[in-house]
Amino acid sequence: MNTDTSTFKIAVIPGDGIGPEVTSEGIKILKKVEELDGSIHFEFNDFPWGCEYYLKTGKMMADDGIEQLEGFDTIYLGAVGAPSVPDHISLWGLLLKIRKEFDEYVNVRPVKLLEGAHGPITPLKGIQSGDIDMTVIRENSEGEYAGAGAWLYKNKPNEVVLQTGVFSRTGCERIIRYAYTLAQKQHKTLTSISKGNALNYSMVFWDQIFDEVGKEFPDVKTSSLLVDAAAMNFVKNPSRFQVVVTSNLFGDILTDLGAAIVGGMGLAAGANLNPERTHPSMFEPIHGSAPDIAGKGIANPLASIWSVAQMLDFLGIPLWSQAVIDAIKTVVRGKILTVDLGGSSSTAEVGNAVAGALVPPTYSTR
Repeated sequence: MNTDTSTFKIAVIPGDGIGPEVTSEGIKILKKVEELDGSIHFEFNDFPWGCEYYLKTGKMMADDGIEQLEGFDTIYLGAVGAPSVPDHISLWGLLLKIRKEFDEYVNVRPVKLLEGAHGPITPLKGIQSGDIDMTVIRENSEGEYAGAGAWLYKNKPNEVVLQTGVFSRTGCERIIRYAYTLAQKQHKTLTSISKGNALNYSMVFWDQIFDEVGKEFPDVKTSSLLVDAAAMNFVKNPSRFQVVVTSNLFGDILTDLGAAIVGGMGLAAGANLNPERTHPSMFEPIHGSAPDIAGKGIANPLASIWSVAQMLDFLGIPLWSQAVIDAIKTVVRGKILTVDLGGSSSTAEVGNAVAGALVPPTYSTR
């Protein structure tokens, strides 16, 4: 991987549906950062993988795709999925393959309520912008998405399927320790979300490890919730959550709910991190390919741009990361918005607005 702190190699996988539209706006922001800060340079390489590639080749990515991506500092993904390809093929053939091969075991999804032109962008009543500000740390490599199981007696009357969640001590300890470390660093509370009352092996094991690792962080205030209670509190009392740690499946579901209470999937960003940096990390909006609006130029690019901010932070440029988030906040308070946020602007117009609102940090980016 690149060791030059001034030049960063980024693999771009625009993917399917609205993916190419929103990634182009994220790249626009990175180029604006490059323009405003002469000490930073980005090199972009596009990879045409996704569902169209699958329909042509029978594969979601090239046979040596992982080897091709290995030399990059980060991966920037647009979206995966199309009606013409079964979801389990598109997901396992590209996104999950990259996550697993590169051991991107930390999934970071911010759930932050922004202030719009007419108040906080939320369907919840009586909520102010500061009331929802959480970071969900989702286990990203095993759990319910381990892909372990069997399909027995297929198409027979006694047909049986087994889907096995895999919870290793190593996998649970490392994601829980990552969340504790983040909560400690940011002086925030940590909530573990599981389902130990019903999943009497995997989630009891998770709860036990959460308590064990917690002994290393006596200064972090913690709580534990069952996933159904957590879902209710995401809506009724979202301010109780600051840093959240949970399993692969629960994290996937809860962050979509989180997106719904802070303005929709168009504001939902995600980072797939390999914290040890032995492999590239990947950054993406979590809204999917949205084939119903693909090609119309109306997709909200803010989630994709927010994932660029996450990328900049991971690359060791936190002040520019914050500058991008500040620019997003500025745009959301104005009138240049896509239809999902009550506006009528195009994807490119919103991207241009964020680029125009981007202000260089007033002190060193290093």
